Amino acid sequence: MAELVLPAECFGCGSAGALACGGCREALDGTEVRRVRPEPAPPGLPGVSAAVAYEGVVRTLLLAYKERGALGLAGPLGGALAAAVRHGATRADRGAGPVVLVPVPSAARAVRARGHDHVLRLARVAAGRLRAEGCAARVVPALALGREVRDQAGLGARERRANLAGAVRVRAGAVRLLREVPGRTTVVLVDDLMTTGSTIAEAARALRAADVEGVQRGDRSIRPGGAGERITGAVRAAVVAVSPRAFEINRK
Repeated sequence: MAELVLPAECFGCGSAGALACGGCREALDGTEVRRVRPEPAPPGLPGVSAAVAYEGVVRTLLLAYKERGALGLAGPLGGALAAAVRHGATRADRGAGPVVLVPVPSAARAVRARGHDHVLRLARVAAGRLRAEGCAARVVPALALGREVRDQAGLGARERRANLAGAVRVRAGAVRLLREVPGRTTVVLVDDLMTTGSTIAEAARALRAADVEGVQRGDRSIRPGGAGERITGAVRAAVVAVSPRAFEINRK
């Protein structure tokens, strides 16, 4: 990987001494985390929280981690994701309860090319940060792609929805794992980046199709088909970054 063979320098600004200098880490501190929604939003998109806008050093760091093998950046990026998960899982009536992080799946060819599942790695870092803060958090890799999809790069919102339609499935055994979580647990779909929201909407559709989501609007009980048994309380989504436009238009 890149950080094993090159001298340590900041992937964000090029300064010497660390893969992400103090200044660039501050860009990922999540202090401006907020609820975001693209315009137009795809049907079925759950509530999404984002830590930062995808621009400047954030974009550079995320690309270095995702495409250049800078795995050492999983720490600060995972910390930003933890801030977004915390924001999405916190409810005014009860604060933040137990959380299950469900990574949005990547295509098998992309995982092979990168040598790792970059979203799963970030989810595990984020869950560790949340547990360190006293939040009961775990990662369940419940989703997979059930068919080949085109590379999303360069596709518009409508093309992305068509490309992903029906592509995500729930892994065998994952429904049972999700049904075993404590009541009032929040299931949070996690990804590194949201552009049009099509990927997250398709992942949420797969959870609904498997009766692992009782939301229709984000906060209904989840029940297995015909059993009448409460599974969990809500489904949300959280990402490290979102397009600058979506981040700004959702600024309160």
